[in-house]
Amino acid sequence: MRNACWMKLATLIFFLFTGIALSVNAQESKIILLPSKIIDGDTIPFIYLREIEVYSLKVPRSTKGKKKLSKLVKNIKRVYPYAKMASIQLKRYDKELTEAANERERRKIMRKAEKEINERYGGELKKMNFSQGKILIKLIDRETGETSYNLVQELRGNFTAFFYQAFARLWGYNLKVRYDPEGEDKQIETIVRMIERGQI
Repeated sequence: MRNACWMKLATLIFFLFTGIALSVNAQESKIILLPSKIIDGDTIPFIYLREIEVYSLKVPRSTKGKKKLSKLVKNIKRVYPYAKMASIQLKRYDKELTEAANERERRKIMRKAEKEINERYGGELKKMNFSQGKILIKLIDRETGETSYNLVQELRGNFTAFFYQAFARLWGYNLKVRYDPEGEDKQIETIVRMIERGQI
């Protein structure tokens, strides 16, 4: 009888010590050392967090407002790739123009560029509606840092830029309009950033 009690007690003590040892080992394996700073005698963990961007896309409550926002998102998705392409093409042509030997060669490069753009994008650009055209003009400024008017002026000269602006005005466009991501175009900027991150 004493032996049976002794065996039970020995088994209980064995499991108790084994459990404590396992618990200590488990706790030791969970220790994570963090970079820290000592401020006023206290050790404060110093953790770098990934930067996140907070968007303020205002979703209207009314059905009409939601439809309008949905249409804006659709229009931006349609024209944004063209604005990106304009930026890429501008850099390419700008390099070629800088390396041109003389004015005659520059004019030749500009004619070639205009022909390429018309052949490649002309058909698609002509299918755009008025709202998409206005957004594209703004997004070209966003992507290139130049208004459409300035780009035409640089590539084709003052007279052509003036002519294009006058013609654009007949259709309600303004090639001199600037992109304002903090003001008038804040919602467009938010949508573009969300598109860039694959959120919409």
